[in-house]
Amino acid sequence: MAYDEKLATRVRELAGDRPDMTQVRMFGGLAWLINGNMAVVVRGKGGLLVRVDPADHDDLLAEDGADTMVMRGRPMRGWLTVTAPACDDPATLATWVHRGVDYAATLPPK
Repeated sequence: MAYDEKLATRVRELAGDRPDMTQVRMFGGLAWLINGNMAVVVRGKGGLLVRVDPADHDDLLAEDGADTMVMRGRPMRGWLTVTAPACDDPATLATWVHRGVDYAATLPPK
C-alpha cells in the first residue's frame, strides 16, 4: 500500500523547510528526519508514526488515535502511531508533526 500523498503534502508544509531536515522513503511510507533522526512518518498503512520523548509517551497515549508503535511484537516506547482519522483535523495533525520534529531536533546528529 502506498502512503497517502495528500497527508504527506500536509506534513511537508507543517514540517517546514529546515536545512537539517531530509525526506526519505522508508517502511512503505515517507519519513522526515532531523540530522538523521526520524521525526515523523506518513505510514503506508495510513496515519503517522511520530517520535516523541519517551518520558511523555504514556501521557500522549490518552490522545485520540494515538497508540504505541509495535515492531515485531515489541512495543517501542517513544514511538507512537496516530490513526488516519485523527490526522484529518488540521490542528491535531500540526500538533503531532511539531511534536515529532521538535523532539527529533533535540537528539544528537547521526
